[in-house]
Amino acid sequence: MNKKISVKDILINNGIIIVLALMVIYVGFTKDNFFTMGNFNNVSINVACRFIIAVGVSGCLITKGTDLSAGRVVGLAACLAGTMLQKADYSGRFELTKNMPELNVWLILLICIAICCIFGLINGVVVSYLSVPAFIGTLGMQLIVYGICLVYTKATPIGGYRQDYTIIANGKFLGVPYLFIIAIIIGLIMWFIYNYTRHGKYMYAIGGNEAAAEVAGVNVKKTKIIIYVAATALYAIAGFLLGAKSGGAGVNMGQGYELEAIAACTIGGVSVNGGIGRVSGVVIGVLVFELLKTCLQFLGIDPNYQYIAQGIVIIVAIALDIRKYIAKK
Repeated sequence: MNKKISVKDILINNGIIIVLALMVIYVGFTKDNFFTMGNFNNVSINVACRFIIAVGVSGCLITKGTDLSAGRVVGLAACLAGTMLQKADYSGRFELTKNMPELNVWLILLICIAICCIFGLINGVVVSYLSVPAFIGTLGMQLIVYGICLVYTKATPIGGYRQDYTIIANGKFLGVPYLFIIAIIIGLIMWFIYNYTRHGKYMYAIGGNEAAAEVAGVNVKKTKIIIYVAATALYAIAGFLLGAKSGGAGVNMGQGYELEAIAACTIGGVSVNGGIGRVSGVVIGVLVFELLKTCLQFLGIDPNYQYIAQGIVIIVAIALDIRKYIAKK
């Protein structure tokens, strides 16, 4: 017999989305510039970059893992791209790459992805073969990547980018930002992988019951490694795009993005307890989080208080996810 879902449960489980919807309506009718194409473009660009990070994290969460190194890998990718894509006549060119020939911008992206995937490979090996909890393993990797970024850049801000790099963030096709189009393409690819490939089925099987999946013939270790490598590839793409969007990069770019990504995933229905999650849910979660930040900015809330609000959302999102998990048991 199916358990009846009460109105109370619906309100509690979707409380964040309901409160945000009311906030959006309020801000939209009280602030003139909220429902404008300019604000829509800003939100869509921010959502695009954060979605790419979150969809990478979602694969780790679905297999009962996590990735706390995500934000730092994003920052490293932004710094790597920035140092290789500076203008030839820029006075503050990065010392290590100032004599490097001008390479195609997409080749630089591939270089960034390749370098970042090394850290994903290490994460996957540590989690799957050494049986280190993902929380601990990726936390250690977070510090390692940050240290490497500090050593590489000497904590020096990077700027003076080539136009063929910044146009990726500033350009539009038929009025739609390139970043948004790139995010849609990545989203469709990940949706297909999650729903229609053997890898996607293995991923959900591992998250649902790892022991049963292994008995059924799933190569659990290999699948986990692929998930963590793919995740860092997505972080690298996000970092590359964020660098183009910002027009500069530094060692602190990407800091804390992994927590926002985890919160966005849980808001969108990706369970930290594994086995559950959809790409469409990640989109909703990221949109909710970005709209929250946008609403707070339009309301003139002090940036310091905005961090408090975001922290509360993260705690509530995780708590509600755990509540759902306990209710099912």
